[in-house]
Amino acid sequence: VRMKFLQLLFRKPRKLETLFQIPFCQKQFPHMCLATSACLYSKKKKVNAYEQVDQEKYKNLVYSVTSYKTSAQTPETILEEDNLLYGPPDKHRPPVKAEAKTPKNWVPLMNSNKRIPFPSSDSALPMRIALQKTKMPSVTRILQQTLSPQQAFYLERWKQKMIKELGKDGFAEYTKNLFLQGELFHKALESVFLSEEMTTKEQREDVTISGYLSSVEQVLKDISEVKALESAVQHETLQYLGLVDCVAKYRGQLCVIDWKTSEKPKLFLKNTFDNPLQVAAYIGAINHDANYDFQVSCGLVVVAYKDGSPAHPHFMDPAQCLQYWNKWLLRLEEYLDKN
Repeated sequence: VRMKFLQLLFRKPRKLETLFQIPFCQKQFPHMCLATSACLYSKKKKVNAYEQVDQEKYKNLVYSVTSYKTSAQTPETILEEDNLLYGPPDKHRPPVKAEAKTPKNWVPLMNSNKRIPFPSSDSALPMRIALQKTKMPSVTRILQQTLSPQQAFYLERWKQKMIKELGKDGFAEYTKNLFLQGELFHKALESVFLSEEMTTKEQREDVTISGYLSSVEQVLKDISEVKALESAVQHETLQYLGLVDCVAKYRGQLCVIDWKTSEKPKLFLKNTFDNPLQVAAYIGAINHDANYDFQVSCGLVVVAYKDGSPAHPHFMDPAQCLQYWNKWLLRLEEYLDKN
C-alpha cells in the first residue's frame, strides 16, 4: 500500500485528489498512509547552539569585525572591538601612598641657638668625653627596642641559622669575637688619628683587625681635622645619649663618622640597616649638646671588610641627614610610648 501511494504521488502529482476518492477510502488506507507520512517527516529539528546566542547583543561586534580590513585597523577601532567583546576597560587607579608620618614632638636637627666660635687651631686634640651612667636611654638601646617586625624577623632567622651551624656555645663565642674585633678596630683607628705610630704598627700586625685596617686605608686619606673620638654626646632637649665614633672632615665636609665591620659587602646606604638613623641621632645630639662648640650637618657610614677589600664609605648629605633625623624622632617616640 505504501509503495502504491508513493508511486501515485510521484507519477501524478496533479491528481492527488484521486487518492481520497471513495473506492480508495473504503479500504481505510488513507489514515495509514498519512500516519506513515507523518512518521517519516515529523522528526525534531536539531538544536543549534548559535541560535541560543543573543544576536542583538553581538550584532555590532560581528559587523565591526566583518566590515573592516586588517590594514584599516586603527587603535580606535581595536578599542571599539575590545569594548564590544569585554566591555569598557576598568580604569586602573594607582595605589594610594601612605602618608608619611611626622613626629609629634618635632625638634630641628640644627640648633639655631648655638653660637659657633671662630675655628680653633688644627693642632688641638680631639674631644674625648667619657660616657656617664644616667637614666637617659642610649641611641643603641632605643633602636634595638624599636625594630620593625621585618627587621626582627630577619635578625631572629639569622640567629637561629647560626645557632644551628655553630651550636649555642659556638654562637655565643662567635658574637663575643665580633664585639672584640670591633673594639680593637676602633682602638686602632684612634691610634691612627692620634698619630701613635708605635701602637698602630703593633695593631697592624694583629691578624684579627689587620684586614679591616687595610680595608679603610683609602678612606683615611680623605679624613682630616678630627674634632672628636669615642666621645659621649647627649641631646639636652630630647633626653637621650650616645657614644660617637668620630667627628671629622671627610673631603672637606664636617661629618659624624660611624665605623662598621662586615663580612658581606654593603654597596649602598640602605644595606646598613639602622646605621643612618644612629648617625642622624648623634648629629642632633652634638648640635644640642653644650659641650661641643660646633655643629654638624653631614654623616658618613664606613663599612670595613675583614678580608681587606676596599671599604665602602656612604656619605650622607644634609638633606639625607634630615630625612633620617625625622625617622629617628619617630623611633624615639615609639620607644617612649612603650616605656
